[in-house]
Amino acid sequence: MKNTVEEYCLSKKGAGKEYPFGPDPAVFKVGGKMFGLLFQEHGADPRLNLKCDPVIAENLREQNRDILPGYHMNKKHWNTILLNGSLSEPDVFDMIDHSYDLVVKSLPKRLRDELIG
Repeated sequence: MKNTVEEYCLSKKGAGKEYPFGPDPAVFKVGGKMFGLLFQEHGADPRLNLKCDPVIAENLREQNRDILPGYHMNKKHWNTILLNGSLSEPDVFDMIDHSYDLVVKSLPKRLRDELIG
């Protein structure tokens, strides 16, 4: 699922991938702001950090044991999703969409208008 997650993140309008912290994690940004971090430690399942509305984040964590408070992030606004096959691809893509949309909404109007259309 790691490759499809990476491809999906990069398919978002204006999205790019950087490695500002070294070879791990891959950081997905839009308008210079992070919306996803993909960790791939040797021998472990990939983990994906995504921005999330705090109320939704709490609900997701209560509903699935493989959604955790954001690893190395503000735990109120970020979740870590364990990509071990317990969540469906459409569910993961929905969470990526939510993260991307939150970040786009926070961008200056000029950038937001370029991305939205």
